[in-house]
Amino acid sequence: MMVEKSGSAVWQGNLKEGQGTVSTESGVLSDQPYSFKQRFEGAPGTNPEELIGAAHAACFSMALSMMLAEAGITDTKVETKSTISLDQDSGGFTITRAHLVSTVSGNGDKAKIEELAHKAEKGCPVSKVLNADVTLDVTVA
Repeated sequence: MMVEKSGSAVWQGNLKEGQGTVSTESGVLSDQPYSFKQRFEGAPGTNPEELIGAAHAACFSMALSMMLAEAGITDTKVETKSTISLDQDSGGFTITRAHLVSTVSGNGDKAKIEELAHKAEKGCPVSKVLNADVTLDVTVA
């Protein structure tokens, strides 16, 4: 089974004064504005790194949920944040790190839950696609 999903963006103008919009195939995001100020200066609105972080957190949470169910751990809840680090380098900018922070609860062995969380950290599809150092802090509640 292969799944294909798409997102799109439009950009007009130069880097600093230009502006763009980003949309998703599902329509959840539709012509949402983004700009240099939103990406690099903290102005309100979205940016590529924020969207990657949301996708990463969602992917990790789903992957871990599957692993927990397969291990017989029930009544689970996975809350995750992914912080994406964009660093300037000689070639421009590079995403260098994706740091997951997750709180997991469920009826099962805490050590097993932690073990599976670290497996999901490396194994979820978004972690695999990122050419960055992916790390995890997990709390089993």
